[in-house]
Amino acid sequence: MSISLSPVSVPAEAKPDDDGLDPEIRAFVRGMSERWRQHPPLASVGIPEARKIAEEVRSVWTEGGPRMARTTEIQVPMDEGSVRIRILQPEGASAQPALVYLHGGGWTIFSIDTHDRLMREYAGRAGITVVAVDYSLSPEVRFPRAIEETLAVVHWLRANGGAYGIDAARIAIGGDSAGAAMTLAVCMMLRDAGLGDAVSAMLLNYGAYDAACDTPSYDRYGNGGYMWDSGEMAAFWANYLADPADALNPLACPIRGDVHDLPPSFHAIPECDVMFDEARVMAEKLRVAGNRAQTVIYPGATHSFLEAVSVARIADRAFDEASRWLKDMLDA
Repeated sequence: MSISLSPVSVPAEAKPDDDGLDPEIRAFVRGMSERWRQHPPLASVGIPEARKIAEEVRSVWTEGGPRMARTTEIQVPMDEGSVRIRILQPEGASAQPALVYLHGGGWTIFSIDTHDRLMREYAGRAGITVVAVDYSLSPEVRFPRAIEETLAVVHWLRANGGAYGIDAARIAIGGDSAGAAMTLAVCMMLRDAGLGDAVSAMLLNYGAYDAACDTPSYDRYGNGGYMWDSGEMAAFWANYLADPADALNPLACPIRGDVHDLPPSFHAIPECDVMFDEARVMAEKLRVAGNRAQTVIYPGATHSFLEAVSVARIADRAFDEASRWLKDMLDA
């Protein structure tokens, strides 16, 4: 199976400077596009090769950033198989709060390596441990396996985190894009199992919450030049869902869920993103249900803009704001 479209649909001719993008984000998008064009179109290769290309394209954006005092990789056992985690720990207290982080990539590409700097930024700025979950990718493994793996990691941390310098009573969970949707699903599952206090906070970066892909922001930003486009997102959802009926399942599409009694949330929402509308609706849905939800809209930013932290001040600001919020929520 192949991915139907390139993950950065920027036309051969650069978009004009009146595209609404922050100038530094525009340079990031153009640089990313140029790196994609150095490789075969993803539609012409299989999934394994597409992932290798994605790792190469994104590699430049993982360089630099905070240094960790310790990095540990572990296989967390499950009833069937196991899931790999990477524990990123900055200098600090021996019992640090932890952020379980779920990378984006449409459940299909990207990895804990493509998002390594992003996670180290949170670890260094908030002074917390970040636990990266190397969850199974689609279409080889479909919904709900990745969610089940993440849930197993949360349970494992509660039982074993102390041995790795983690305060198991102070755990947040978060992610970007697909990872944000999975974050909400895991927290709903914990709540329904009577473990609503297992997670203290949710960090939700430009989430993909609805498989319909039909909001006005898809019309405005879904035709290329703003990172993901409409066709790519439809392909990613098709890879992830085991059955079309899963689009109605709130664990797959949290925007359809009952979101009462969930942890406080921080929503980083880029203005120029196909998922802008659903991200705002999701934040408001959480607030209406009685949850604390802090929303910050980043003007001129696109999907994946946090990865531009080395070149864009707006990404630096977003990390600072979310990290301060995490410290407050986890009392770091």
